[in-house]
Amino acid sequence: MSVKSDIEIAREAKSKPIQEVASKVGVPIDAIVPYGTTKAKISFDFIESLKNKPDAKLVLVTAISPTPAGEGKTTTTVGLTDGLNRIGKKAICCLREPSLGPCFGMKGGAAGGGYAQVVPMEDINLHFTGDFHAITSAHNLLSALIDNHIYWGNKSQIDSRRIAWKRVMDMNDRALRSIVNSMGGVSNGYPREDGFDITVASEVMAILCLAMDLKDLERRLGNIVIGYTRDKKPVLCRDINAHGAMTVLLKDALQPNLVQTLENNPAFIHGGPFANIAHGCNSVLATKTALKLADIVVTEAGFGADLGAEKFFDIKCRKAGIAPSAVVIVATVRALKMHGGVAKDDLKAENAAAVAKGCDNLKRHIENVNKFGVPAVVCINKFITDTDAEVQEVMKAAESMGTRAFLCTHWADGGKGTEAIATHVAELVSSGKANFKPLYPDDISLRDKVKTIVTEIYRGADISCDSAIEARFKELEAGGYGKFPVCMAKTQYSFSTDPNKRGAPTGHIVPIRELRLSAGAEFIVVVTGEIMTMPGLPKVPAADTIRLNEQGQIEGLF
Repeated sequence: MSVKSDIEIAREAKSKPIQEVASKVGVPIDAIVPYGTTKAKISFDFIESLKNKPDAKLVLVTAISPTPAGEGKTTTTVGLTDGLNRIGKKAICCLREPSLGPCFGMKGGAAGGGYAQVVPMEDINLHFTGDFHAITSAHNLLSALIDNHIYWGNKSQIDSRRIAWKRVMDMNDRALRSIVNSMGGVSNGYPREDGFDITVASEVMAILCLAMDLKDLERRLGNIVIGYTRDKKPVLCRDINAHGAMTVLLKDALQPNLVQTLENNPAFIHGGPFANIAHGCNSVLATKTALKLADIVVTEAGFGADLGAEKFFDIKCRKAGIAPSAVVIVATVRALKMHGGVAKDDLKAENAAAVAKGCDNLKRHIENVNKFGVPAVVCINKFITDTDAEVQEVMKAAESMGTRAFLCTHWADGGKGTEAIATHVAELVSSGKANFKPLYPDDISLRDKVKTIVTEIYRGADISCDSAIEARFKELEAGGYGKFPVCMAKTQYSFSTDPNKRGAPTGHIVPIRELRLSAGAEFIVVVTGEIMTMPGLPKVPAADTIRLNEQGQIEGLF
């Protein structure tokens, strides 16, 4: 029997009108802004009316260090939400919006998979409600205003060699990583080096996802450092009067988007900052709104727990004043085999010993999550090739760390396949075991914040910084940015900066290559190793097989 593709399953969904989905969690018709029949935004007035309601319990879905074998965080987040609703809880999931770059590149979409999806899948993975286009436009408006400001006399005395603001587009395009603009003569401006990042790497994206309301959004946009003068004084977005117009472009994009799962449960999908160069979580506004409407809110953070969960705890929770009650760590037997040294082509063969070895990675993540005072549970996202012996190794590893692991079949069975773990999660969040605390306080030095993450979470021996980086740490603190949290930009594939060091390496040195100030988002990006902010397309991109069939339906999107 052939297995249906994600898009085929999504197309067969019996979606309910979005007004009906909204009413399940107490959102009235006049509080939603419909985008067709199955998508809507939630109005600011309604969100403001919820502020005195108590918060629900918050559950974070994270994962082991990712591998090419796949883990399935989004699928698990959706499946767990459906499972919680099946056992009688009012649950909402909060996810990031997919980027067009990965959709047409190598990763594919980000709407879940199998029978644990959010719909309308095609819309969510493509233009959706236009949020990313609005972010792209607002970012590039600032880019245009910077060059225009210089052209018309440069009142702010911006040094064109020290402009810190690139352009962006929501597509993978390596040819635009490094460019020269304003060529063609006097009327086109002053030529300078420039480049493009992908939209999800934009500071505007990070700002939108951390802003509490429109006023806070405008304040943060105004604080963006766009460049420096010849004597290295920062020039801000508000210095060239760009923040007001940028806010206008983003006024609708800031409203959270409401859709539904295949089982007609509500899902907020809003924002999508890069999980490397930014914090990799959906918007604070969507999460805080969901917390006022549900019993349990399930959300996710990008990549493995060393990146996504750490940033969720130390940046999003710190800034938003929210605290998780439980963490679900997603693992697959296939991925654990890779961490145990098995090549991707050999994953179908049973190898319980490799699973046991690979579980060192899982144990490290469980231990790290516990450092934040939050209890963890392990979701074994089942693949058809998993054997009982291999699954038992994961169960034993989890139990050795004082937590439980559940074999989950949500990809094939939807919410029914997560009822057991949903029951345990519901018990965990009501147990009062969580005592959340960030990893480090606000008032230690930026350098010490970085070293704390490296030694406590990555289990490295130390960080290495050249004299320019050491000077930059001091410069940022002197500029008043010392209390900001740090956002680590590191390979997702390893606890080290070497993507080939799988499992649970220790004792490595983490070299700090660059410090980037995100003054509007209010964190410092710490770049380690080779991190790409404008991805390229693979040799055979997903775009090669995406097309409309004779019935006008999309095929090839996954």
